[in-house]
Amino acid sequence: MFVTDKAFLKQTEGLVARAAVPIAVRTVTAGKFRRYMDIALWKQVLRPDIGGRNMVDVFKVAGGVAQSIRLLKRFKPDVVFAKGGYVSLPVGYAAHLLKVPLVIHDSDARPGLTNRVLSRWATLIATGTPVKNYRYNAEIAHYTGVPVGSEYHPYTSAEQKKAKKALGHDADRPLVVVTGGGLGAKDINQAMLKVGPQLLTTGYDVYHVTGKTVFPELSKELPQDARYTAVPFVYDGLASVFGAADVVVTRASATTLQELAAAAKPSIIIPNSSLGDQLENAEAYEKDGAVRMLRDEQLAGNPEVLYEAIRELLRSAETMKALSTAISAYAKPGAAEEVAQLLLKAKR
Repeated sequence: MFVTDKAFLKQTEGLVARAAVPIAVRTVTAGKFRRYMDIALWKQVLRPDIGGRNMVDVFKVAGGVAQSIRLLKRFKPDVVFAKGGYVSLPVGYAAHLLKVPLVIHDSDARPGLTNRVLSRWATLIATGTPVKNYRYNAEIAHYTGVPVGSEYHPYTSAEQKKAKKALGHDADRPLVVVTGGGLGAKDINQAMLKVGPQLLTTGYDVYHVTGKTVFPELSKELPQDARYTAVPFVYDGLASVFGAADVVVTRASATTLQELAAAAKPSIIIPNSSLGDQLENAEAYEKDGAVRMLRDEQLAGNPEVLYEAIRELLRSAETMKALSTAISAYAKPGAAEEVAQLLLKAKR
């Protein structure tokens, strides 16, 4: 059984439809605790769109716990696996109340609020980055990494050239892949409006994933050049896009970083300034010399810093190799199997 809330129901049904075995999908009411790194706490409390909605969502969580208890009594699971999203809170707490073994997984280097709460009742804990980055009980915490598809792997030179050609780019020119995810990233997109033409002039190709909602307008302003590809979103084949890249510019979501680690790809990471988990992820990787990190405010004040960062990497084969080696240390090819083993262990 896969439990989600109504907002993600269609997306969830689309994902489980591809599963090798039938999976029942059920929904529960869930509440989200909103907090923002770039807004003072007292302002958040007073704002109706933040503090007010948080108060309403307390009651949603209570309702979700009641629904989750009914679901668990009906399906009688041997173990509950929680990934840390806000939907996990009522389900995980229901598992605790019913004494069902609970395994949680934290993809980010910074434990999310839900997992920090659920960790006190967890049977076992899986982490996306080394355990040293967390304050979990070391006796039950295990570094498994984040499961990613086997299609993410270091490309040979021949594979990279083939992937570049498949994207419509010259196999022998450096390719910069830029992505802010499905919704796009305003600061990254605005910076690319400024530095995109410079990258082409310098001799680099660009593959820019703008985000679905902004693509119609943004694509008109971006360079109209065969060497500059702009797409709204990559629904399939992102592994090939990363494989084709010489440098990737992206946000700092845990899954994206693990995909880049599996691909051993030199990367410039620009965490979303309002999301603490992304900041923690980027800082952890940067501390180990695995990425170059820029901040949103740097791009907003001077987009040229992105151009300079890209040019610096592409002009230094030594730096590129060092980044590739360092980020690949985060790769955990057997992550899915390790998580599965923890679930089986918790069941016993």
